[in-house]
Amino acid sequence: MISAVIPAYNEEHCIEETILALRDSGQVEEIIVVDDGSTDHTYRVASATGAKVLRLRHHRGKRGAQDAGCRAAHGNFLLFLDADLGATAANVRPLIEPVLNGECDMTIGALPSQPGKGGGFGLVVGLARYGIFRMTGRTMEAPLSGQRALRRAVWSHARGLARGFGSEVALTIDAICAGYTVIEVPVEMAHRVTGNDLPGFLHRARQFRDVALALWVRRKWLCRHTGRRSQAA
Repeated sequence: MISAVIPAYNEEHCIEETILALRDSGQVEEIIVVDDGSTDHTYRVASATGAKVLRLRHHRGKRGAQDAGCRAAHGNFLLFLDADLGATAANVRPLIEPVLNGECDMTIGALPSQPGKGGGFGLVVGLARYGIFRMTGRTMEAPLSGQRALRRAVWSHARGLARGFGSEVALTIDAICAGYTVIEVPVEMAHRVTGNDLPGFLHRARQFRDVALALWVRRKWLCRHTGRRSQAA
């Protein structure tokens, strides 16, 4: 069984289309939306689709929302998706198949480059990419991608300390250092581009902070695992 977990914070304009597109894909048996303390109508809009919606009273950040969603999920396989994928959420098959077929333990979706990404986004990606390489020897094309499919065992064994937007970097490092096989796959998905206005810069500043903290707590790690753990792990 595949359970999709979608953290959502103030996504009333995107969440319905994302849920419906994912449902129409026919690839998942369970969709769980975690309303992460939104101040808009995210909860109401998501609930109207019939998806299972968890409502957190306070904003916990992405890692907190993922934790809540995974605790409620019933599947042996987990799918993490961003809430603002819209219609492109239907294109999840390339993300899921390698995990279901036993080719790897976790996939990371590499999205096509989107025009308009600028400002400090390159700094955050660069920091994440360098940190992952320094600790695992792997160079990741999409170190910040929130589109991931994984076996539940990976989340259980590789969910060490992280906050907010540091979740993806932490999960990649922890999974590789735990001996799980992690691959990147191209996916035809797109999400909202963060602007170059003040809110956009503040968003990227929070990303940079959370990624830096995730790397800092792992600063003494050095793992070069290339083998894979048992599928029974």
